[in-house]
Amino acid sequence: MSTLQVNRVIECEGLACPLPVVRTKKAMDEMNAGEVLEIRATDKGSVADLKSWSGRTGHQYLGLKEENGVFHHFIRKAESSDTKIEKKYPHIVTNEEVQTKISSGEAAHIIDVREPAEYAFGRIPGAISIPLGQLEEKITELDPSQAYYIVCRTGTRSDMACQILSDKGFHHVKNVTPGMREWIYDQEQD
Repeated sequence: MSTLQVNRVIECEGLACPLPVVRTKKAMDEMNAGEVLEIRATDKGSVADLKSWSGRTGHQYLGLKEENGVFHHFIRKAESSDTKIEKKYPHIVTNEEVQTKISSGEAAHIIDVREPAEYAFGRIPGAISIPLGQLEEKITELDPSQAYYIVCRTGTRSDMACQILSDKGFHHVKNVTPGMREWIYDQEQD
C-alpha cells in the first residue's frame, strides 16, 4: 500500500463548526495546486463539512482516516482553472423570524443538520434531526413541495444543506441564521 504524500497539516482538534472549514480555506489559499492538506479534527460534523466544502470549491477530497477519535481528512488543492467560487445560499431567515412562525402556530418544517449529540442537548421545538452527512440518503423522506427551515450551530452547515436541497429540486428552503449558537428562545432536549 502506498503512502499519501502530505504537504501540510493543520490541527483543528477541539474546534467546532465552522472553524475546521475556515482554517482549511485559509491553509488552501497558502498552498500550491496539487499539494495535499491533512486536517485533523475531533468534530464529527467535520466529516460532512469538509467533504461538502471540497466538492463545492472544486478541491479533491481524497479521504478520511479515524484514529482514536481524531478525523484525519485529506484534500488535494485543485488547479486554479478547476476551482469554483464558493457561493453562499441566498435565501435566509433569522432566528427571530423562525420564532415568530412558531409562536403564531404556523406550520414550520425545521430540519436540524447538526450531529445527533448537538441535537440532543438543545434544539428548536419540533425540529427533526437529519445530520448533514445523512441528508442525501434521507432526502427521499422529504417533500420537495414543502417549505423547510434548515438550522445548524452557526449557519455554515445549514448553508451547505440548503445548497444540496436546492440542487435536488427543493425550491422552498431557507437557511436559519445565525443558528443555534444564538437561539435565545425555548428549546427541547433529550
